[in-house]
Amino acid sequence: MSDTTPTLILTGGQVVTVDREFTVTEGVAVRGRDIVAVGTDTEIRALAGPGTRIIELDGRTVLPGINDSHLHGAAYGMTKPPFALNAGHPAVGSIADIAALVGGAVRAGAPGEWIVGLGWDAGYLAECLADPGRFPHRRDLDAVAPDNPVCLTDFSQHMVWVNTAALRRCGINAHTTPPPGGVIDTDSDGEPTGILREAAVRLVQGRVPWPTIAQRRQAIQGVVRELHSRGITSYTEPGLGPGGGDTFFGGLSTDNWTAYAELAAEGALQARVSVLLLPAPMGGSAADVRKGLAELRRPESADPRLLNAIGVKIFADGVPPNRTAWMNEPYPDGGHGALCVHGETPDLQVEELREMIRIAHQAGFQLGVHVTGDRAIDTVVDAFIAAHQAAPRPDARHYVIHGDFIGAASLAKLASHGYGVNMNPAIKWTISDLMDDVVGPQRSAYQWPVRSAIDAGVTVCSSSDAPITEPDWRQGVASMMLRESKAGGRQSGREQCVDLASALRAYTVNAAWQDFADDWKGTVEPGKVADLCVLDRPLLGLDPHDIPQVEVDLTVFDGRVVHER
Repeated sequence: MSDTTPTLILTGGQVVTVDREFTVTEGVAVRGRDIVAVGTDTEIRALAGPGTRIIELDGRTVLPGINDSHLHGAAYGMTKPPFALNAGHPAVGSIADIAALVGGAVRAGAPGEWIVGLGWDAGYLAECLADPGRFPHRRDLDAVAPDNPVCLTDFSQHMVWVNTAALRRCGINAHTTPPPGGVIDTDSDGEPTGILREAAVRLVQGRVPWPTIAQRRQAIQGVVRELHSRGITSYTEPGLGPGGGDTFFGGLSTDNWTAYAELAAEGALQARVSVLLLPAPMGGSAADVRKGLAELRRPESADPRLLNAIGVKIFADGVPPNRTAWMNEPYPDGGHGALCVHGETPDLQVEELREMIRIAHQAGFQLGVHVTGDRAIDTVVDAFIAAHQAAPRPDARHYVIHGDFIGAASLAKLASHGYGVNMNPAIKWTISDLMDDVVGPQRSAYQWPVRSAIDAGVTVCSSSDAPITEPDWRQGVASMMLRESKAGGRQSGREQCVDLASALRAYTVNAAWQDFADDWKGTVEPGKVADLCVLDRPLLGLDPHDIPQVEVDLTVFDGRVVHER
C-alpha cells in the first residue's frame, strides 16, 4: 500500500458531512488517522488500493463521530454495578421498589457497610404520584436498613435520600447547619427527614468510601466502550478537581483526572475527552477558586487531542425541580431559589460569583458555568462580559451550562461576545410534564429555548449530562425536533423545535467549537480526524419519532473501527 492509498473506505451510502453547507455525499476515504477524501461512490472507489478495507454502506448513513459535550464519564461509570445500585426509572417505580432493592443489598453486603445508589426521581414514584404531599423519608429506608448507612442520590445529582444510620454516621441532626446553598429538609419537629439538597449533599457524599484509581480507570474504560456502541467518540468531562471532593464517589474529584491521565499516557484512552477543572465546590467562594486553581495549575496531557483540560466549571445556582434555580418570578408554590455560592445576602452572592468568574477568566481558562434560572443566567452573562472588559481575551468561548430559562437579552449578549450555551434536550423529554407544576405551564414550555438561541446567533451544543440521562444523542436529536414529553408524548413549546441539521450540528461541529477543536474534528471533511458514526439506515427524511430506534452499526475512532454491530 502506498503512502497515498486509503486504509479504509466507506461508500455507497448517505455521508452527512455537517460542513458549512450541510453537504451530503456518498463515500468517505480514510488514511491512517485522517479523512483524505469525500465524494461520490465512483470517486471514492477509484482511490482504493489492494490493502484498502472497503465497507459497503448499502444506503446507510455516515455522520461525524458524535460529541456529547457535557457527560460526567467517570461518575457515569461509577453509577453502574458493581459500584452502585440502579434506583432510576424504569428500573424502579415506587418507594417500595427502592426499599426492596436496598433490602437486597443489605442482605448481600457486610454489616455496617454503605449502601449507595443513584437515579431516583420522586416524579415517577407511585406513592408520590398518588399523594402530592408524600416524599421519600429516612423511615422508608430504616425499615430495610436499620444498621447500614444508605445514600441514594437522585437523578439530578442535586439531592440525596439517606436513612437514619447515614445521618448518624455523618453527624447530621436537628442542630446541623448546612453549607452555603444547601438545604436539610426537616419534619415539623425539626428533625431531618433524610432529604438533603444542593450543597448539603456533600455532608453525606463526602463520607461514602471512594473507589480506587484502578477502579476509576475500569469505570472510565467501561463507559468508553458503551459510548462507542452509541457512536460517541468525544465528550466533555464537566468538572474534575478539588471542588468535587465531596461528590458521589468523588465522581468529580481530582482522582478522576489522575485516572484519565494514566489511561492517556498508556495509550489506553480510546475517546477524545475535554475537561473542565473544578476548583470550587457548589456553595464555594472566590477564595476556593484561587486555591483550587493553584493546586491544579493546568494539568498537561500526553496527547491533547485525546485528553485536554480546557476550562473551569463553576456552579451558580441549583436546578428547577428542586426549586433552587434563581428565578425572576416566583415559583407557583413560593420562593425564587437562590445562587449557590458563598455570601450571606443575594447581593453579596452576586459579587462573589462575579469574582469567581473573573479569576478563572483572567487565568486564561474557558468558563462553563452551571446556571438554570433566568435571574442567575443574567448574572452570569453579565459577569462574563465584565470579566472580559477587565481583561480582554479574544475567542474565550465561555458558555452557559444548561441555561434552562435563558431570556432574549442574555442570548443577545452571548451572541455578540462569541459565547455559547450547552443544553440538554433529553432532560427536557424526561421531565417536561413534571415541570408544569414546578414553574407553571408557560415557563415549562419555554424551558431550554433552543430555537430562540439559534435564531439569536448563539452557538448551541446539546448533551446528555449523563448520568442524569442516558448518553443517547438519538433521543436528544428527536427531542430537539419534536419537543415532546416522555410521558404521553405531549408537546411542550413547539415553537422551540429545530430541524435535523441544527440538531446534528449541536452534537458534532458545535461541540467541536466548544472544545476549540472545530478546525480538526466535528465534520466529515478532508483533513479532519477520522472519527465516524455509521447508522443502520438513511437518516435524512426519517420521521423524527423513529430516530431513537436507529441503531449504530459501526464506530470509527482515530481511523480504527472500535465498534461493529
